[in-house]
Amino acid sequence: MKAVVFAQPGAADVLTLAERDQPTITPDEVLIRVKAAGVNRADVIQRKGLYPAPPGVAADIPGLEVAGVVQACGAAVTRFRVGDRVCALLAGGGYAEFVAVNAGHCLPVPENISFTDAAALPEALFTVWSNVFQRGRLQPGETFLVHGGTSGIGMAAIQLAKQLGSRVFATAGSEEKCRAAEAAGAERCINYKTTDFETALKSEGVDVILDMIGGDYFAKNISLLRPEGRLVFINSAKGAKVELNLMHVMSRRLTITGSTLRSREVEFKTALAAEIEQRVWPLVADGRFRANVYKVFPYGEAAAAHRLMESSEHIGKIVLEVP
Repeated sequence: MKAVVFAQPGAADVLTLAERDQPTITPDEVLIRVKAAGVNRADVIQRKGLYPAPPGVAADIPGLEVAGVVQACGAAVTRFRVGDRVCALLAGGGYAEFVAVNAGHCLPVPENISFTDAAALPEALFTVWSNVFQRGRLQPGETFLVHGGTSGIGMAAIQLAKQLGSRVFATAGSEEKCRAAEAAGAERCINYKTTDFETALKSEGVDVILDMIGGDYFAKNISLLRPEGRLVFINSAKGAKVELNLMHVMSRRLTITGSTLRSREVEFKTALAAEIEQRVWPLVADGRFRANVYKVFPYGEAAAAHRLMESSEHIGKIVLEVP
């Protein structure tokens, strides 16, 4: 098979097409003929040598989510059959013509959803459901703030929180991006380059915050949280080391948590997929949740896709299409 690989860490141009052996499958896995693969910031960090693949996963092939057609099923797989349209969450290896994945990490692709749209769903939905609704325990009627509101995860979080009955606020880095976040369902999006989000939202108060920024956002997030508020981290782009006054946590009974998804147990991801299929997939199937694909590149142009990701000019998801 052909796959997008990098021989050594570096800039986007290290990504090249190369021949690799087709993966073999275990009894619990399916082999997917990939039609499209989502591009995520984690792929960029892996390409730079800062986020190595877990043991047993192709170290030189990025890609954490795909959509395609089941090509073969392991002996223990009963849910899917050859020819089924699926999308899947991966630990790596998605920028390729074929990928092997545990069948429990796959979801059926509705007939009205394209492969490019389907490939944009798994990483964002698994991340948002796990962090906002499981760890953050966001409830209908509560107020939710997401930073990076027009990232793939940000747009997914806005839509789901709105659809499930919460008030939603967001931050983004331009007026165009703010309008896109509001079109997705945010009540208000604050341009952090021109307005201090802490000042803008102080009178509102927030119950749950999803943060991928860290650094100097931390103190502002803590300031905004209402009693019993929850602050959930999925990245720390501006710095992982922060200073905390524990009295704020104790006096308002705050919860500070976070997670990473890639290294989680097979059983956790399987249970998460089942919950997403039950709670979120109906919204996908009837069009209430949109994939928000910003641009599609042929997979031979993965370097250009990574440069776009690093520019942060995109609104929503970037996808590679595999012929």
